[in-house]
Amino acid sequence: MMDLKGIYPPIPTSFTQSGDLALERLQQNLIHLSQFELAGFLVLGSNGETVMLSQSEKISVYEAARQAIPARMLMLAGTGGQSTRETIELTQAAARSGADAALVLNPFYYKGLMTKEALVSHYFLVADQSSIPVIIYNMPANTGIDMTADTILAMSEHPNIIGLKDSGGNLAKMGEIVGKAKPGFQVLAGSAGFLLPALTVGAVGGILASANIAPQHCIDLYKMFLARQMDNAKNLQNRIIELNAFVTREQGVPALKAAMDILGMYGGPCREPILALSEPNKQALSSLLTSTLT
Repeated sequence: MMDLKGIYPPIPTSFTQSGDLALERLQQNLIHLSQFELAGFLVLGSNGETVMLSQSEKISVYEAARQAIPARMLMLAGTGGQSTRETIELTQAAARSGADAALVLNPFYYKGLMTKEALVSHYFLVADQSSIPVIIYNMPANTGIDMTADTILAMSEHPNIIGLKDSGGNLAKMGEIVGKAKPGFQVLAGSAGFLLPALTVGAVGGILASANIAPQHCIDLYKMFLARQMDNAKNLQNRIIELNAFVTREQGVPALKAAMDILGMYGGPCREPILALSEPNKQALSSLLTSTLT
């Protein structure tokens, strides 16, 4: 079974000022971040503005990203769609492009119909027709659906479903899943804001927006936990909470891209209707970056 241990940045998708894909800029960011001891990257997650891209654009991003990501590092590809058919097509396209595993966000538009039975059936059908392993993605802030431990455990029984990225932050639920899932099922924290607590209940790493802008801090926190340097780990966890909250919960993708620009990478614009970060917020972000990273 694939080993998911470690830290993964969910890389933002780069756009030109006119809104077209800027694939060379994306590749430059991936090459820069590959210098760190990361386990790999998530391409086209929530921070990749995946819902803003057409299917053909998504495939172009998969292909460009794989070209830039070293073979030693895993490429996780976001492939979740609103229909099972679309999700299967994207998952198969990601596999052809060289992705190592698919991260599948649950369908959410017809919330009232997304019962346990519907969701389990969806994930099983996708996993059945995928040549690469499938990872469940629970992101209630964006989907409006917080999948229960019972639902996720039922999904985990499929032999080709190997793990979970949970961005909800419910540590009791994470611990229950770790304790009850089949051997080898792996849980990844979905935010640097609760990385250390997630590790303490059995998570094996994290897919963290902050790993794009503070990769060494996230790696160090993970290594401190493994070395049982808990006081140091707690101090570092507390240090990154404020910056992480600003670029995830409070301001979102515009703040993450603005932070990348400030740090010398390419953030660039978001796709409309998402607006750029305001100047006052850019100033606040710059101060947070200075205080956190120096």
